[in-house]
Amino acid sequence: MKLRGGAVVLIRPVEAADAPLLATAFERLGNTSRASRFLTAKPCLSAQELRALTDVDHYDHEALGALDTRDGRLLGVARYIRHAADPTSAEVAITVADEWQGRGLGGELIARLSRRAREDGIDRFTALVAPGNLAVARLLRGSGADVNVTTRDRYSIGYEIALAD
Repeated sequence: MKLRGGAVVLIRPVEAADAPLLATAFERLGNTSRASRFLTAKPCLSAQELRALTDVDHYDHEALGALDTRDGRLLGVARYIRHAADPTSAEVAITVADEWQGRGLGGELIARLSRRAREDGIDRFTALVAPGNLAVARLLRGSGADVNVTTRDRYSIGYEIALAD
């Protein structure tokens, strides 16, 4: 797919073999991006976390990765994990490499992930977002979905996102 500015990326499902790509992508994230994604300072991903993030069943846990077609680097990942108590709902998360933010990659990843979720019977996402993470708040609101704030405290804002048909 072609992004704003002409860069071409490949978007595909994340696989277990992508753990080294994910580890390298995490290392390239700045501290602000890490804290925005994980809601805490996070110096590294453990082997157990890498397994959990790449051992995806593509039904209850879906993850789509964007790769640079020039060098194969992982540029971003959008994922959902279905809520056990409500199988029509899933928690969503997205991470885009610092230097690739603002090019439309996050929007494309969310749009594709939303389509996959709808195919698998999910009609809404939930998300916990750091209060200062205005980019993700704009991304969610710009996705064409109905977005509502469900919780708010000094550490996070909870969103419920009704997926568009």
